[in-house]
Amino acid sequence: MLFGILPLAPLRPKSRVYDLKARLDWGKPALTIIDVRERHEFQFSHILGAINMPMPELTRRARATLEPDRDIYLYSDTDEDTALAAQQLRQAGFCNISELQGGLPAWKAMGYPIEKGFVVA
Repeated sequence: MLFGILPLAPLRPKSRVYDLKARLDWGKPALTIIDVRERHEFQFSHILGAINMPMPELTRRARATLEPDRDIYLYSDTDEDTALAAQQLRQAGFCNISELQGGLPAWKAMGYPIEKGFVVA
């Protein structure tokens, strides 16, 4: 624990939405939140502060922009898609990956902040 307040534990392979929210509330977290859904889905709504790296681009873009030891939280609309994305990044050498269980639907269900946009047809 840090001064008896925040446990300094390694990133777990799977996290619940309140784990990520608590870490964000702590302030200035050294982490990256990646939404692996398609760009139009991301533009419609996503977790506040997340970046979009759709599955087909995920490994290439992550290698180009992130350190392999960076704490990364991944999410999608389904746990299956999130697990697939995590597997891709782990195989690419990223070691601190956490799958956000329940993804965006779970985040929204808790009323946590999202960014909303719109899709132009």
